[in-house]
Amino acid sequence: MTEENSKQSFAELFEQACKASAWEGKVVKGTVVSIDDNFITVDVGLKSEGRIATSEFTGSGKALEIKAGDKIDVFIDRYEDKSGKIVLSREKALREAAWEDFEKCFKEGTSVMGTMFNRVKGGFMVDLGGATAFLPGSQVDVRPVKDVTPLMGVAQPFLILKMDRARDNIVVSRKGILEGANAEEREKVIASLQEGQVIEGVVKNITTYGAFVDIGGVDGLLHNADIAWKRINHPSEVVSVGQKVQVKVIKFNKETKRISLGMKQLTRDPWEGVDAEFTVGARVSGKVTNVTDYGIFVEVKEGVEGLVYVSEVSWKKNISPSKMANPGDVIDVVVLDVDVAKRRMGLGIKQLQDNPWEKIKKDFPIGHVFEGTITNVTEFGIFVSMCDDIDGMVHLNDISWKKTKEEDLAKFQKGDKITVKVLEFEPDRGRVSLGIKQLTECPYGNADLELKRGMVVTCVISEIKGNDGIEVILSNGALGFIKNADLAKDKQDRRTDRFAVGEKVDAKVTSIDKNTRKVSLSIKSLEIEKEKKAMEEFGSSDSGASLGDILGLAIGKKQDKE
Repeated sequence: MTEENSKQSFAELFEQACKASAWEGKVVKGTVVSIDDNFITVDVGLKSEGRIATSEFTGSGKALEIKAGDKIDVFIDRYEDKSGKIVLSREKALREAAWEDFEKCFKEGTSVMGTMFNRVKGGFMVDLGGATAFLPGSQVDVRPVKDVTPLMGVAQPFLILKMDRARDNIVVSRKGILEGANAEEREKVIASLQEGQVIEGVVKNITTYGAFVDIGGVDGLLHNADIAWKRINHPSEVVSVGQKVQVKVIKFNKETKRISLGMKQLTRDPWEGVDAEFTVGARVSGKVTNVTDYGIFVEVKEGVEGLVYVSEVSWKKNISPSKMANPGDVIDVVVLDVDVAKRRMGLGIKQLQDNPWEKIKKDFPIGHVFEGTITNVTEFGIFVSMCDDIDGMVHLNDISWKKTKEEDLAKFQKGDKITVKVLEFEPDRGRVSLGIKQLTECPYGNADLELKRGMVVTCVISEIKGNDGIEVILSNGALGFIKNADLAKDKQDRRTDRFAVGEKVDAKVTSIDKNTRKVSLSIKSLEIEKEKKAMEEFGSSDSGASLGDILGLAIGKKQDKE
């Protein structure tokens, strides 16, 4: 090849390359020349005809809508492929045209039509007819939407929030369309709202504390307390999403745009005239709406609830309300009191039965001895059946004249028959005190009754109770106890090991328990009393004599007298 031919060949190649770069990436008009199963041949007026895959016209199940001779827009993907043909694209042509429209809508803030077709992480994909956009979950609606199924596959307008043509990225919003469409209407509704106004709305959302109602582009809160006069646990018991409801504007703040709505205010207050309808002492039937630890709530008429307080459930004390009724039960009750102003009604169940305490007082007078069945044995006493589910209790201290120990208590079993004596009634506390030891004479007679507080007695140590103290028997047979703290005036002498069983000690009576028949004594108090008398009789600290000298003188004088 000559140098001249080489230069010409290079010039032609350069020219062709320039032509190729000038046409590639552009959208041009072309004429459909022919159509076969795989390709559509299009004449775009260049050196050769181009081809487009038939699938670009029949994607997503579409029927082929073009024919030979039709003019269409095509995108020049490559000026020349391996076979020398121009590679064209119909989809890219449509996309280029669409992107120009999208950019215009984005700049002007106008909407574009699209269809939600797929759920992805964080939102949804939207087909804009030439491009695919992302719809964030927060931009679907002005409020959270639980079910988006009705929105899928439906052509609807969207606002473009962000777009990047180089990255083929578009972000759209449906919420923006709704806010814009509702803004004007919302302002009209707000301007016309007045407290006390009755309007129709649609329930848009339900929460645990109430329901949000759309009253024309504006949401108002229908609180649980204003849905119905009766008690409700959840708004869904009365209303549902999408339901049309009549509501009353209870409160409206024009500055914050907060609207409080009510439904129950549209009906008559069921508490009106309740005090005349339900008189004190009347027996009525009602439905149990709730059972708590403190009582049973009973609806005696639509919207009117009364409370059977726990103390009014049964004459027997400590009966759990849950054992007497369950929600949904229909029960009879007695009206105890009515307060219309406070919307309160006190009810009773035990009043439907005769007061067993009146019968117990009559059939079991104080001092009466009877045989009963043990219903329970606890660490503090024995329960014995009497009548009408009323039990009396034999306290631990009333089982035996001697101290009752665990092994003694274990001798009593539930279901056993025992003989007891009635000691005391306490109807207000639901108690009857019984005794077993009172069936026999006190082994100590009335010795303890002869004692008085402050008396000085001589007693014999009968038992050392470890570090707790010492148990003693007085000369008249009464039982006594000296606590560790009362063994001596000086702390170093408060040791039980200083004493021995059978040893005699002098002590002062500090208290007498009439129930246990036990006497509390103190050596410490006696020592303090002796010191005080000695100081008064034999000297004072001013004389220069020590306390030991004074006490020694007092003891010596006493011995001389003896």
